[in-house]
Amino acid sequence: MHEREEWTQLGRRAIDVARRAGAQWADVRIGRTESEELAVRNGAVCTLEKEDQTGFGVRVLVDGAHGFASGFELTPDEVDRVAALAVELARAGRGAGPGRLSWAAEPAWRDVWTSPFMIDPFAVPIDRKIDLLLRADGILRAKPEITASHASMSFRRESQVLLSSDGADLFQVTLRSGAGISATAHRDGETQCRSYPAAFGGQYLQAGWELVESMDLVGNAERCREEAIELLSAAPCPVGEKDLILSGDQLALQIHESVGHASELDRVQGWEANFAGTSFVDTGKLSGGFRYGSDLVNLVADATVPGGLATIGYDDDGVRSQRWHVVRDGVFSGYLTSRDVAHFESQNAPAAERAASSAPRSRGCSRAEGPWNVPIVRISNLSLMPGRWDFDSLVADTEDGVYMAGVKCWSIDQQRLNFQFTCEYGWEIKGGKRARTVKNPTYQGITPQFWRSCDAICDDRHWRLWGVPNCGKGQPMQVAEMSHGAAPTRFRKVSVGVSE
Repeated sequence: MHEREEWTQLGRRAIDVARRAGAQWADVRIGRTESEELAVRNGAVCTLEKEDQTGFGVRVLVDGAHGFASGFELTPDEVDRVAALAVELARAGRGAGPGRLSWAAEPAWRDVWTSPFMIDPFAVPIDRKIDLLLRADGILRAKPEITASHASMSFRRESQVLLSSDGADLFQVTLRSGAGISATAHRDGETQCRSYPAAFGGQYLQAGWELVESMDLVGNAERCREEAIELLSAAPCPVGEKDLILSGDQLALQIHESVGHASELDRVQGWEANFAGTSFVDTGKLSGGFRYGSDLVNLVADATVPGGLATIGYDDDGVRSQRWHVVRDGVFSGYLTSRDVAHFESQNAPAAERAASSAPRSRGCSRAEGPWNVPIVRISNLSLMPGRWDFDSLVADTEDGVYMAGVKCWSIDQQRLNFQFTCEYGWEIKGGKRARTVKNPTYQGITPQFWRSCDAICDDRHWRLWGVPNCGKGQPMQVAEMSHGAAPTRFRKVSVGVSE
């Protein structure tokens, strides 16, 4: 029997069991996750892992309370047991107090959705992948200053059936690839690192092997190595207020931490406070025209953008993917929501929007790390829309500033307000021209003040999606993936450097 057909039969069985046990509503997700991780460190293979996991989860609604249970044996008996357990857990939750769950309406979609790719990375021979990593690693280690080198690849395919008691019937398959290199240089007590095409594993997109080929890891290894060595003799980052130009990859992290997590509505409501804090973007800011940034700042969530790690046909609540502004022309405009928190946004929307909408609808941000975990609100693909500047013209227009690129480390407080980021690589700008390279470039700020200082954004020639494959949230923690599009952007009079 075809895998999808088998999963569909078991899913319908689970829903029948849950309904007979008293659930007013139920859904089931059954799926498979295949992954492959390869890495070379200092000339030797250090990681060669393949994983293939199948499982399912049943979620029910009983008298306004949710129950969720999951399993890994795809047998009728196990499906029956887990579905009945989900109902028992919902009843137990209902017994703890009045059931107050609101569940936004959504059509019962019936669809098949797959992410596009050109070359299946799982069909590419392992020895070809390892050979490429070893060649790149060999170039990274070609000079004595390099004390550590790393080259890696990562591939992941997820297949899932989602069925619900109201008639939803969805089958989806996503495939993503990723790769990157890094070199660590050391001399006279100084250690510096440089990565390509981005830090923390490189670049990740919803694509196939063609993504790895497009990166040209071997062709970029020498530049990565030389920049790491260059940083050993670089001057420290200057201290003071400077105009700041951020690269796209660093700006992607800034978007993620100071806008993405801050606009998750479950975090705003305090449901996430025990892990990574809440958010300063309380619901009053939605109706009050809160100015998040300058007029140039348009931050758009888009679960339909090609290549995005959070691009999908439907989320794990069965909600069709959408595109919307989180910040429009600098003004906060909308949250990241799921079906169980959508009503909080609806209740606090501007009066005109409330009058035009008959019922709240989820933005489609409910995702889980595999069907065996309960879905929660996750950041969608969230991007800063491009502006009109050419990069060289932007540098020429900057009298006294610092350019920073490459994520090194970061910190942000429990309200997503006060932050500090340190980058891998930077250089000063003096009189509109590139000046000396600086090491450990660091900047600090307060989220709304920082985004309000944005006065120039490079155009779509410089804009690209940057993948985040390791976003953690929840207890027990789940890892989700998403992308952030950005082009180099200037912020005026930002505090940079660290005083001794």
